[in-house]
Amino acid sequence: MFLRFLHIKREIRVRALSEKCFWFKALMFFWPLLLGLGAAPVRAAEPADYRSSARTFAAEMAGKHGLDPVALGGLLGLARYRQDIVDAMRRPSEAKPWSAYRPLFLTQTRIQGGLAFRRAQAELLARAERDYGVPPEVVVAIIGVETSYGGNVGKHRVIDALTTLGFAYPPRAAFFRGELESFLLLARDEAIDPARVTGSYAGAVGQPQFIPSSYRNFAVDFDGDGRRDLWRSQADVIGSVANYLKVHGWRAGQPVAVPANLSAEAQANLAAGTVPVARKAPVEPITPAGELAGQGVASAEALDPATPAALLVLDGPEDEYWIALNNFYVITRYNRSNLYAMAVHQLGREIEALYSATDSRQATANQGGAD
Repeated sequence: MFLRFLHIKREIRVRALSEKCFWFKALMFFWPLLLGLGAAPVRAAEPADYRSSARTFAAEMAGKHGLDPVALGGLLGLARYRQDIVDAMRRPSEAKPWSAYRPLFLTQTRIQGGLAFRRAQAELLARAERDYGVPPEVVVAIIGVETSYGGNVGKHRVIDALTTLGFAYPPRAAFFRGELESFLLLARDEAIDPARVTGSYAGAVGQPQFIPSSYRNFAVDFDGDGRRDLWRSQADVIGSVANYLKVHGWRAGQPVAVPANLSAEAQANLAAGTVPVARKAPVEPITPAGELAGQGVASAEALDPATPAALLVLDGPEDEYWIALNNFYVITRYNRSNLYAMAVHQLGREIEALYSATDSRQATANQGGAD
C-alpha cells in the first residue's frame, strides 16, 4: 500500500510538472504576440466630419474638373485618417535650434552620398546649370537634404496624408485641400495610380519632394521622353529642381550667403531689437549691404554696398551670424525655413569642395602619367 501511495504521488508530481511545462511553453509561444498586441498603435478615431468632407470634396472635383465621381468616391473611400501625420505636422524638424538641426543633414554619409551623386550625374548637372543658371552643388544638396539622393522618398500614402490634413487639420486645411486637388489632377495628367503613391507626411513626392502643385507647375521633362518622372528619371529630377529655383528668382553666378562679424555696438543693437534680423522665418533681403556695414555688420567677403541683404542669426550655444542674399531667399521658397536653406548651402559647399579636390587630384595624376 505504501509503495502504491508513493507511485500515485510521483504520478501526480510528474503530471503537475508536465502541466507546468505545457503552460510555460504555451506562455513563451504566445508572449511575443501578447506583447505585440499591447504595443501595436491603436488607430485614432476619424473626426466626425472626415467622411462627409471627403464626399463634399469629391462632388466639387467632379463638377470642377470632370473627374469620374464614382471612381473618385472609391479612391477617397480608401483613404485613412492618420493621427500620426497630424502629430508630425505639429513637431517639424525646422522647430529645432540650428545646433540640433545642422547635424541631421551635415553628416559624412550625406556628404559622401552627395559626392557620389555629383560624379554620377555630372553631365546632367552641367546641362541644368547651362539651362537654368543653378550650380550643381545646390541641386545636389537639395536632393540630398530632401531624400538622401532618392534613398528615402517617403512611406506615407499621399492620399492618406492629404485627406487627413485637408479634412482634419484646421490650421492649414484649405492649403492641403488645394494640394489634394492638384494631386488628383497630377495623377490624371501623368498616368499615376493615386492609391499607390507614397511620400512625406505632408504629401510631398519623388526624389526632390515636390508637393503636388509644384510638381504640376515646375517639374520638367528634362530627358525628353514625354513624361515628368520625379521618381525614376534623374534627368527630370535634376532639371525640375533647377527650374524651380530659376522660376523663383535664382540669379546665376551670385553668392547665397556669407559669414558676418558683428561689432560690439551691433550686438548691443541686436539685443535691443533695433537691427532688423532673420532667425528661423525667412526674410526677403531688402537692406543694402552697405547699410548693414554701417550698423557694424561686417561681411567676411566683399559685397557691393548696393546688394540687397538681410542679417541672419542662427541660434545655438554660440550664435552664428550670416548675411543672407537673394539666392538664399530663393532656397527658402523651396522650403520656408532659414535652417533648411543654410543646411542646403553648407552641404552643397562641402560636397563641391570634395568634388573639386578629387577632380584636381585626378587631373594631376593624369598629367603625371602623361609625363
